[in-house]
Amino acid sequence: MLIKDIMKKPIVVYEDNDLIDVIRLFRKNKISGAPVLNKDGKLVGIISESDIVKTIVTHNEDLNLILPSPLDLIELPLKTALKIEEFMEDLKNALKTKVRDVMTRKVIVAKPDMTINDAAKLMVKNNIKRLPVVDDEGNLIGIVTRGDLIEALI
Repeated sequence: MLIKDIMKKPIVVYEDNDLIDVIRLFRKNKISGAPVLNKDGKLVGIISESDIVKTIVTHNEDLNLILPSPLDLIELPLKTALKIEEFMEDLKNALKTKVRDVMTRKVIVAKPDMTINDAAKLMVKNNIKRLPVVDDEGNLIGIVTRGDLIEALI
């Protein structure tokens, strides 16, 4: 069986989208990744939930809770409140990050005449969950996920 027989129409994002827009698109369509296009409609990357998670993770400062001094006990609620405020501000800023700043630029792709067996090997070898499908000119024409490959076996 060939990729062209099982590929789906891709849901895409654009490199100048904010991450918040991508998160909403992923939730609405129940997907975990998408090809990234530039303003000319050319494939320039791929973005996944893991790219987003890496972006929104912030540092966690040690609050030194082991044997706190009396002064620490007084300051702890204030420190905690400030940390939550700082975290929320960091999160708000992270969600404004542009896709181009966090996407994977080296995209591994499939061709429509590739077999599903070859696509599966490519996914396993590169530890990826989806393959954009491109024509001979490099235009995005579809996408295949691990789920699509499994579904094709039934």
